[in-house]
Amino acid sequence: MSTTDDATVTWLTQEAHDRLSRELDELIANRAAVAKEINDRREEGDLKENGGYHAAKEEQGRQELRILQLQALLREATVGNAPVSAGVAGPGMVVEVRFGDSSGGDVETFLIGSREETETAGVQVYSAASPLGKALTGAREGDTVSYDTPTGKTMKVTLVSTKPFTG
Repeated sequence: MSTTDDATVTWLTQEAHDRLSRELDELIANRAAVAKEINDRREEGDLKENGGYHAAKEEQGRQELRILQLQALLREATVGNAPVSAGVAGPGMVVEVRFGDSSGGDVETFLIGSREETETAGVQVYSAASPLGKALTGAREGDTVSYDTPTGKTMKVTLVSTKPFTG
């Protein structure tokens, strides 16, 4: 029996993992250039009124935050195909859901996965940690689940179908 909660696992395709690894390598390689830019701007004089210096420091902060995010994501992510349980929603599954109580509600198709997959998925991505992703994880085709939106409204969705994401 696994102690890993599938809703907390971040699944990445090999393509997404490779793309994020390249981004991380580029950011790390760019650290020296950013430090030089800060130093060059510092030498321009009064730091209180030096917009270039402050812009360079802000950019450094954004880059360092992204480096930390990528390092954590790549360290914790599972690369490859998510385990598949036929007819069950969860990370790595493309789901089709119907919003509302009736059979006439809007239907939407999306991947339950990492937002980092957005560029390569070809379909909208909802995080497994999002309210909708949490509500759907473990649901079987035909199940109706409820979740609370960020505005406090309770929504119902019916899981119409599931299929593994193939990238």
